[in-house]
Amino acid sequence: MDTAEVILSVLVVVIIIVSLLSNVLVLVCFLYSPEIRKQVPGLFNLNLTFCNLLLTVSNMPLTLAGLVGRAQPGGDALCQAAGFLETFLSTNSMLSMAALSIDRWIAVVFPLRYHSRMRHKDAAFVLGYTWAHSASFSTAAACLSWVGYHRLYASCTLSSPRAGGRTQFVIFTVFFHSLTFLLSFVVLCVTYLKVLKVARFHCKRIDVITMQTLVLLVDIHPSVRQRCLEEQRRRRQRASRKISTFIGTFMLCFAPYVITRIVELFPAVPINPHWGIVSKCLAYSKAACDPFVYSLLRHQYKKTCADIVNRLLKRSSLNTSGRGHENQGNSIPAAE
Repeated sequence: MDTAEVILSVLVVVIIIVSLLSNVLVLVCFLYSPEIRKQVPGLFNLNLTFCNLLLTVSNMPLTLAGLVGRAQPGGDALCQAAGFLETFLSTNSMLSMAALSIDRWIAVVFPLRYHSRMRHKDAAFVLGYTWAHSASFSTAAACLSWVGYHRLYASCTLSSPRAGGRTQFVIFTVFFHSLTFLLSFVVLCVTYLKVLKVARFHCKRIDVITMQTLVLLVDIHPSVRQRCLEEQRRRRQRASRKISTFIGTFMLCFAPYVITRIVELFPAVPINPHWGIVSKCLAYSKAACDPFVYSLLRHQYKKTCADIVNRLLKRSSLNTSGRGHENQGNSIPAAE
């Protein structure tokens, strides 16, 4: 292994560890908090977490083995099953992010009708579509023997046939990425930009009221006035920063891999093998980013994590004090 391969192997290990720990923590928060479970977005987060966890434990270790061993990990049957899972899970996770953006759009643009438009059965219907959409492409690829070990990515994934059917594979690849990555990206942009437009409109209204109040309060202290103006600025930046994070992480993680898959369809264009693995690592890194982008940095998940930690510490302190009293009780008869 050269230096670049060693660095990429370490990167894959770090992604596996971070993705595993963060997604497990999201799952624990979901199971622990009744408030998170009763919210509709919680179902979309749960589905996204499930996809990320399964991708972490099934595909990432095989990619690491293929990178270290420079050969296909396991037999053909194992690699085909892993390729099927990789296609299914990556598609499902992209569509889950699109579903989360639609949920936020309805909640912000139609707040009074949100509970009637987005109920648990509606969320279950959306998730059913994401599963059917994902299963259709992955099943078609598996039935046509278009999944297997791909040396460029050191992974079990979509792989062009060695003989015959290349035209069909090119059409399938373009169609697949158009209805997964491109569709999800368009939904993210349309919904979040509409959310940003509404958020800025509300910020302007709040700013007008704030400025009118500051004009009326002539005797207000300059420091208080300055804090109000700073809060206005932070409020305007907060929505833009969140939406930039949602769309930016999606593009940063998935776009290099998808573009590489499209460029790969042209045999005359050479692709550096190290770049193929880097683009795959970027796609994998989305599984490590999602828990923080969509869950763990939100107030409700932070509060749930704090409650879990406090409960564990309290139980630990009670066990420690119980053992102390027991040891003290045993030492008294011995002294007698």
